This record gives sequence, C-alpha cells and structure tokens, in this order.
Amino acid sequence: MEKVERNLIEPVGEVNFARPKVELANGLKKFQVGMENVFLKKGFVLLLIGFLLGRALILAKLTPFSLPFFAAVYFLRRDKAPLALIGIVAGAATLSVMDAVYTFGISFLFLIFYRFFKKWIQNELRYLPLFVAFTLLGGTLVKGYLQTGAFSLYDGMMSGVEASLGFILTLIFLQSIPLLSINKRRQTLKTEEIVCLIIMLASVMTGTIGWSIYNLSIEHIMSRYLVLMFAFVAGATVGSTVGVVTGLIFSLANVSSFYHMSLLAFSGLLGGLLKEGKKIGVSIGLFIATLLIGMYGEGGGTLLQSILETSAATLLFLLTPQALTSKLAMHIPGTPEYAAEQQQYMRKMRDVTAQRVEQFSTVFQALSNSFSAYDEPSEWRDDESRERDYFLSNVTEKTCQTCFKKDHCWTRNFNTTYEHMETIMNEMDQNNGSISKKLSRDWEKYCTKSSRVIEAIQQEFTYYQANQKLKKQVQESRRLVADQLLGVSEVMGNFAKEIQRERENHHKQEELILEALQEFGIHIEQVEIYSLEQGNVDIEMTIPYCRGHGECEKLIAPMLSDILRESIIVNSEECSTYPNGFCHVTFRSASAFTVETGVAHAAKDGGFVSGDSFSTIELGCGKYAVAISDGMGNGERAHIESKETLGLLQKILQSGIEEKVAIKSVNSVLSLRTTDEIFSTLDLAMIDLQNASAKFLKIGSTPSFVKRGTKIMKIQANNLPMGILQDFDLDVVSEQLKAGDLLIMMSDGVFEGPKHVENFDLWMKRKIHEIKTEDPQEIADLIMEEVIRSRSGSIEDDMTVVVSKIKHNTPKWTTIPVYPNQQKAN
Repeated sequence: MEKVERNLIEPVGEVNFARPKVELANGLKKFQVGMENVFLKKGFVLLLIGFLLGRALILAKLTPFSLPFFAAVYFLRRDKAPLALIGIVAGAATLSVMDAVYTFGISFLFLIFYRFFKKWIQNELRYLPLFVAFTLLGGTLVKGYLQTGAFSLYDGMMSGVEASLGFILTLIFLQSIPLLSINKRRQTLKTEEIVCLIIMLASVMTGTIGWSIYNLSIEHIMSRYLVLMFAFVAGATVGSTVGVVTGLIFSLANVSSFYHMSLLAFSGLLGGLLKEGKKIGVSIGLFIATLLIGMYGEGGGTLLQSILETSAATLLFLLTPQALTSKLAMHIPGTPEYAAEQQQYMRKMRDVTAQRVEQFSTVFQALSNSFSAYDEPSEWRDDESRERDYFLSNVTEKTCQTCFKKDHCWTRNFNTTYEHMETIMNEMDQNNGSISKKLSRDWEKYCTKSSRVIEAIQQEFTYYQANQKLKKQVQESRRLVADQLLGVSEVMGNFAKEIQRERENHHKQEELILEALQEFGIHIEQVEIYSLEQGNVDIEMTIPYCRGHGECEKLIAPMLSDILRESIIVNSEECSTYPNGFCHVTFRSASAFTVETGVAHAAKDGGFVSGDSFSTIELGCGKYAVAISDGMGNGERAHIESKETLGLLQKILQSGIEEKVAIKSVNSVLSLRTTDEIFSTLDLAMIDLQNASAKFLKIGSTPSFVKRGTKIMKIQANNLPMGILQDFDLDVVSEQLKAGDLLIMMSDGVFEGPKHVENFDLWMKRKIHEIKTEDPQEIADLIMEEVIRSRSGSIEDDMTVVVSKIKHNTPKWTTIPVYPNQQKAN
C-alpha cells in the first residue's frame, strides 16, 4: 500500500529522467577530479609540456625552451623535475637523436654548474636565469665546435641569441609554472603573470608545428582556440594581446607564418568586441577575421584551408565546458566571475571577522559573569558570619585562654558568652568603638576579666573595620570590572552585527540620480551610494570645481531630498584648491529633530571657578545628550570633580555603552578612586533625534521641567549622589517630547536658590510659565536673573541653568522637484 502511494506522489517519468542527470553530473565531477589529480597533482602536465617544448624551435634551428623549463621546474617543484627532464628529452628525440643527447647533456651540465655555485650565493632565484644563460652559451658553443670543428662568428651570434632567449624564458617560466597548480588561488593574476602564461602556452603550441590532421595544421587550430578562449573570458584587450603574442612566437618559429599574427590579433579584437553574443558572437568574430586576412593569402585553396582550421577551433571552443571558462575568468580582473569570486571571498572574510568579534564578545560576557558570581547575597552572609567567628576567636585567644573560668564560660555556657561578646561587638560598630554603661555593667557581672576583654575587642575591632573596608573595595572593583566587561561585550556584539551587514549594489539608483541631476543642468563626475536605508542615507559625489557658489547645499541636497523622500544635507565637503579640480561631497540623512541649547551659569559669590559643570554631547548614533554635574561644595575641587564626571561619562557614552551601565561605571570609579567624601550629582537627558523620545537619569540632582505651550511638566527621580553608594539601582524616567518643547535643567543652586520660598516646585513652575519668550538662551538668562533677584543680588551657591528647545529639522533650502511622477530611488 505504501509503495502504491509513493508511486502516486512521485511520477515514474520524473524519477527516470532525474536519476541519469544526477549520475551524469556525478560522473563528470569524478572525471574532472581524476584528471586534475593525474595531470596537476602528480605532475604529468609537466611531462606533456616538457615534451612539446623539447621539440619547439626558433628560427628553425634554436631550441631555447628546454633548459629554461627544466631549470624553472627544478627550482619550483624539485620532486617533479625528473618528469620534466623525461619530457624535454623525449620531445627532442622526435627531432633527432643528437638533439636528445644535447638536451640531456645541457640539463646535466646545468645541474653541475648550479650545485657547484649554490654554496656561494644567497638569493638563488636572482641568479637562476644567469646560470641558464651561461649554460646555454657554453653548451651551444661546444655543440657548434663538435659539428664544424671550428668556432665561427655566426655560431657565436646564434649562441648569444639562444642564451638571451634562455635568460628571458627562465623568468617567464618562473612566473607561469606556479599557475599550473591544483591549489585554489584567491589573488588576482597580475598583468605580468597573464603575459607570461600566454607566452608559455604559445611556446608549448610551437611544439605542434608540423603536426596535421586531414591537412589541417594543429598549431593553427590550437592558437585560434587559445585566442577564442581569452577573448570570450577577458574581452577585446586581453584577446588582442593573446593574438599578438601568440602570432609573434609562431612567426619566430616559422617565418612563413608571419601573416598568422595579424589574423590572431584581429580575431582576438573582434571576438572580444562581440563577447556579448556569448560563444557564438566570439566565433563570428574569428570567422570575420579569417575571411578578411585570408584574402591576402596565396589563393583560394589557402583560404579554404584557413576556414576549415577556424571551423575546427570553433568546434573545440563550443565544446569547451562552461566550468573551465568560468574557472579561468575568476582569476582575470574585470570579469563578472572575478567580481563574484572577490565578493564571495570578501563575504567569507567578513563572516570570519564577525565570528571572531562575536567570540570576543562571548569571552567578555563570560568574564563579566565570572566576576559577578562573587556578588551573591548568600555568599556575603556566609563571609560575614565567618569574619565574626574569626574576630571572636582572636579576642578569646588573647583573653579567655589563660582564664581559670574558661570551661565555665565556653563549655557550659557557650551560647550566652558568644551572644554577650557579639552584642559588645555590634554596639562598638554602631557607637564608634564605645559601648553603653548598662552593657558594661552586665558584662562586668558576667566576666571576671571584663575590662581586658573589652580592650581586646576594641583593639581587634580596628583591624576588623579595616579588613571589611578593604573587602568592600575589592567587591566593588569586581563589580566595576563586571559592568565594564558586560558593556564591552554588548558593544562588540553590536559591532559584529554591523560587520555582517553586506553593502548592497546601487547601480540603478546611482544612474537614476546621475541622470536626474544632469537633466537639471548640474554636471556630476561620479556618484557612489553606500546606503539608502531610511534615516541612514550615505551618498558620496564628485563634482567639478564649484567656485564656492554652494551648489551642493542649494541645489543637489534639495534634489536628493525630493528623489529619496527624506531630508538630505551636506555632511562634509572638500573643495578643490584649483579651478580645474574636483570637489568631493558627502550627503547624509538629516535628523528629524534638532536641539537648540542655551546656558546660564554663575559661581558662588561671583567667583571665576564654579563647582557646576555642564556638557552637550553629540553622540554618533543619532542621539543628543545634555548633562549637568554638581560637585560637592564649591571652588576648584568641586569643579574638577564635576568636570571629570562629565568627561568620563562622555567618553563611555560615545563608545556605545548603554546609559545605565555608563553611569554605574562612572559611579564605581568615583567611589573607588578616593577615600575623601567628595560626591557629585548628575542630571542627564538622552534625546533621540529621530523620534524626540527622551530618557532622564537623575543622580542626586534636582527636578527638571518641560514646557509645552502653557503646560509645565516636572521630571523627577530619587537617586543618591554619585560616589556615596557603590551599588544602587538607577531610576530612569522616559518622556516623549515634541517639536517646540522646552527642556529646562538646573543645579540645586538655582532650584533651591530663591529666598523665603517654601515650595520650590510651585515657584519655579510659576516663573517658567510667566516667561513669554521661546529662545533657550533668553529663558536661561531670565531664570538666573529671577533667582539672583530673590536673593537681593547675592549668589550663595554655584548656579547653572541649561535650556534645550526641540525643533523640527527643516533644511535651509526647500526641495526642488525632479520628476512629475517621481518615485523613491530604492
């Protein structure tokens, strides 16, 4: 039954057709892997190349390819050098037995020469071409002398030519042989490497000169096939280069093939220009070049033979699998396959980097948890009980051990004695080392050495208090480290998420913006879009020298605002210093709201140094912070304390750490770094410039007020000043602000400054309500003036007022419509 249902669900025909396709793909994959293993990994490709180079000739006489190839293989892949030697000797044997003997002898002479001088040189790669050149020079001279019995000027010149070619070919083979590796290369092929690879392939194909199938020249078919491959993969530039280089080497091998260089170069150019037509287009380019160049041949028979050779090369090209062309294109810059390969590589590197950052984030979080593990209340209670036991043990060791009533007190009445001594210890802790008279009389009745025991407790209590204070500081240090590590972990986690955001390609949007601006009459050299995310637009432009007319702010930014349907402003601008240069401009999304701030402050008794400090902090994540800190007391010490509080807070907030963690970190630092009772208040308002939401964190500070029309709202939180308690819970107040709201923050010198006022809240609300202006600076000045007047002109404390007005961010220039029915470019 199950078999029948399975047959109904899965059609028989689909299964029968799908299975052979999968098997065929797996078979081709195994065949490809096997061929790569045989030819590349085991080095048999070097045997084949060596065979063809061994029989390759230049000027129908010289054989300069064998020794440079063997020397390069010996230097780069020494274990495969015997295969290369067998290949070049076998290839030379197809010419004559004497050539095979000469090739073997010259290779053997090179090995002796190289091994002899190797001990005196340090950089072998630099001197290898020289070894090859001198070996060829000496070998060819000896060969000529043995053949003719004398030295001639012609033989000397030909020996010099062959030695020079050997020097150059050694450099070429050293560049190209590493490309014949099974290892996957991630780096791009340099121009020199591409040219060297082409020269080596053309040199290999010269070894096929004289071979033919049905009167069709193998070297012509393979050379045209090579040009078709590179023209299809890399375009007209590389295709024509391959044609010129290959034709030049063939013409050196056989002078009668000089016209072949024109055919290959022209076919490479036409094929590259027609590569948009895929393989058919490139093939048509080769046929056109064959017909045009073939007309200069010796007759119709030569033209017909050339067309047949072109047809054979085209057939091989059409039968070439796409996997081979794609693999070749991955290593040539400018090709889509290369771009995709690079993007994949960069994506992998990005993921690896993000993974490492996440691992570091996990490590910091684990460290934070390990430090926080010591802060359990149960462990605190156990440690406190253990410390008390140690305390009483030390007291009894100095007093009760030598007392005759030891057994009576600690064996028969252990609980009573322990409770008495614990009570004495608690009273000393509460009364600064003294106990009440009643407890002293009760202890005298109970203990025969009461005064001595009390003195021992007082002495031991001093050490106990010091140990407790040190332990408390250590605990706070652990808590500070735990909070900091947790904050760093969160920052690194967010950073890992940012890394994993892949930059999108915005070619279509770039063309749209470029076309719109050019139709408007503005010449734009280049447009690069990095982000089109709502509220996070990032666009860079290159424009000609604008002569300081402000085109970017007055024209381009409004047009971008109209295209993208959000406010765009000029973030940065680098103008050219000379008339023919270019200006580089960055456009970013404008915040939905802005904050205008006014400040009024005065020091006590009209002094120059105030204990109050204020700061307005522009954070990079679209947030705006306003802070007031009031150091305890007045003068320079209070000013330094409040200033350092705000400075430390600003640095921690700008690093991306959450506000509550930042404030707790600052509080821990202030409480641990000094033993003096120097405290600071903090009044912090964090305003989101995208939606005008605000968070208020008040640490021992006075209330703040928000004026919205005729309505006055009070914002208050109950938190002690910073530095008093090492551990405390922050009370965060959230409020949704609106455009036109006035946020009024002040220190205690202003809020509690008015004289003969019982309710400071009502007085301040009434004064704020009576102010008619909406200018932040004028409001701050008026509030300060009212407070000072209420004190008959005296300033009895440091006073600071910060007034912030929330406003809609309206660009200076209105938008300029671009399209009648325009759509957002995203």
